[in-house]
Amino acid sequence: MQKKTTREAGKKKTQAAVNESYLQTVFRRFRKHRLALVSFIVLVALVGAALLAPWIAPYDPNAIVGPFSGAPTLQNWLGTDQIGRDVLSRLLYAMRISLLVGVLATLISTVIGVILGLIAGYFGGIVDSVIMRIADMMLSFPGLVLALAVAGIMGASMKNAIVAVVVVNWTKYARLGRSLVLKIRHCDYVEAAIVTGSKTPYMILRY
Repeated sequence: MQKKTTREAGKKKTQAAVNESYLQTVFRRFRKHRLALVSFIVLVALVGAALLAPWIAPYDPNAIVGPFSGAPTLQNWLGTDQIGRDVLSRLLYAMRISLLVGVLATLISTVIGVILGLIAGYFGGIVDSVIMRIADMMLSFPGLVLALAVAGIMGASMKNAIVAVVVVNWTKYARLGRSLVLKIRHCDYVEAAIVTGSKTPYMILRY
């Protein structure tokens, strides 16, 4: 009787897992991963602190509010820098710039890399060779050195920093996108769509 009950419970659990959507599956697994959950909470706290920096920072980040290279005190929790500016306030404002550069650079790198990877994998031939050889050339340089070189040539600014990160990072997304396209390029449903006259943009975006 107990085995039957256990078997039925297992069947219900399996059926529920089959019926749930992809996002529900991700959320269910995420809740069970304690390290991921703690990391997510820390990340949310840091992002919230960066967004609320103008309201929670104790001082103006550029104002001199204490002694040079001062130790942490009740007034300056993380001390002061070499010219007396509050380190905590500067850290909160610096996180805003770091998050902006990181998010924008990642989004742009992903879009460019995925598009080039899709094109390379779908068309193949000379197009694939040219795109992948460019990616291999970029990967042959150390990422940090290449980013510093690009930033040094273009000058110091937030926009140029984003461009430097994009130049370094787009290659990995392109290679990943290409490998996924090659994996399904000759599947039956893709071949059937080609035979029925589906247009190339539709094929790339849909499948």
